[in-house]
Amino acid sequence: MSLRLPTRRSAIIALSLTMLAGVLPPPAFAADAAEFVKQTGDALISTINSSGDAAGRRQRMQQLVDQSVDVDGIAKFCLGRFWRSATPQQQRDYTTLFHEVLLNNVTGKLGDYRGVHFTIGRSIPRGDGTAVQTTLLRPNAAPTQVEWLIADVGGAMKIEDMIAEGTSLRVTQRSDYASFLQHNGGNVQALIDAMRRQLAQLRG
Repeated sequence: MSLRLPTRRSAIIALSLTMLAGVLPPPAFAADAAEFVKQTGDALISTINSSGDAAGRRQRMQQLVDQSVDVDGIAKFCLGRFWRSATPQQQRDYTTLFHEVLLNNVTGKLGDYRGVHFTIGRSIPRGDGTAVQTTLLRPNAAPTQVEWLIADVGGAMKIEDMIAEGTSLRVTQRSDYASFLQHNGGNVQALIDAMRRQLAQLRG
């Protein structure tokens, strides 16, 4: 069985990737989360529509992802129960590759999203974070409803998941990885090797 990397549908909203539990956040957090989504979305759109070279845009996108997304947390979530069976070195290798997969998925499709803009909707407490509803609008394409799940990670707001038209991106990726691992005897190294091969193909 081959490994599926995130699809085109998740290119702009994969920034990665709602099954959290805890105390509901205070109302002020919801307002701050909406402003965080607006600032992050504006920065993303500015990068997408910039006229700089590909290397420069990729660097800016990497900075945006590192600042705004809980990539390590999402990576661990997507590996699920197999995280515990991985060696410390495999955990490090997998997490590093996951960062690159996410970045390649976003930067590889930037051209498809030129001219995109978005509107902010309601902010809804969910688990120990806030889901901020948005509508993505692209030229010659139907509007896409996206929820950004924002949580406090180490004292900073981070994107924990994005839910496109009701589909959680990190839950979908977790399911894909679990399916691959189940077909490969739960061998985390097999997943790591598959991620390396597919990234090498993307670079080539």
